[in-house]
Amino acid sequence: MIDYVNVEMLWLQLSNFTTMKIGALATQYKIELESIYGDDEAEALFSLAAEHVLGISPVKLRMVKDNSLTFINLQKLLSILNDLKIGKPIQHILGVAHFYGGIFEVNSHVLIPRPETEELVDWIIQDHKLSGAHHAKLLDIGTGSGCIPISLKKHLPDFEVFSIDVSAEALEVANRNAQAIDVEVKFIESDILDYKTDLKFDIIVSNPPYIRELEKLEMHNNVVMHEPHLALFVSNDNPLIFYEAIADLSIQNLNPKGSLYLEINEYLSKETIDMLSAKGFKNITLTKDMQGKDRMIRVKISDETE
Repeated sequence: MIDYVNVEMLWLQLSNFTTMKIGALATQYKIELESIYGDDEAEALFSLAAEHVLGISPVKLRMVKDNSLTFINLQKLLSILNDLKIGKPIQHILGVAHFYGGIFEVNSHVLIPRPETEELVDWIIQDHKLSGAHHAKLLDIGTGSGCIPISLKKHLPDFEVFSIDVSAEALEVANRNAQAIDVEVKFIESDILDYKTDLKFDIIVSNPPYIRELEKLEMHNNVVMHEPHLALFVSNDNPLIFYEAIADLSIQNLNPKGSLYLEINEYLSKETIDMLSAKGFKNITLTKDMQGKDRMIRVKISDETE
């Protein structure tokens, strides 16, 4: 939720802008944020803030730029601006993130859903939406906000969906999101490095931690400072630790015609494929994301081609 902590700074700003038009505040956002985020992202951040506070879509926002803001709405939008200036992610400020047509609660205990993960979810849905699956089971590993299993259950309602996470706090968020979106997902608190089950699955999917410690310097400070390191980082010495555990589980617990889907580190695609091949997987497909980066792998247990 919005955190009104910087009262003194906010009051100084409000004393200068007792009345202000929407377009003028949009310009203020751009001026104060462009050095941190760049022009395009600064504009996008104002659109998200305005949509949340004013209930105005980005398209309509351009049409009302000459409208004056009420005092309370100006107060809220300036508070958001102050939080953005110190690097707090917009999703944490607003308390929600958009993902695959849904709105998900997020906080500091869960990873903010990314567009590339939407691509992973869409790949699975396109592969299985016409399968006519009955009594099929799906396992998500590393649930976080629950965006993957909840979105999959919503669009593949015939699947029985299970999801594990090592973080009790993350599972609380995921449970609330499942209730809000009105889908049933069986959440389990467990570490994939120790997880055992007798269940057999038709789909296993995971977006596990995959960023090496050495890659931190490439990342924006608002990610490093505000998102859970448990969900992001792995050691430089053993960056595929979670992928190896997931692969071993898949060998034991995927049905003969089942599929494994993974979001991966773009720099480790060859290493990930080599590891899967060494464990006996043969039907491996690598796919790039919208930015042209190696990002997703699908593995079919069966050696059959489509």
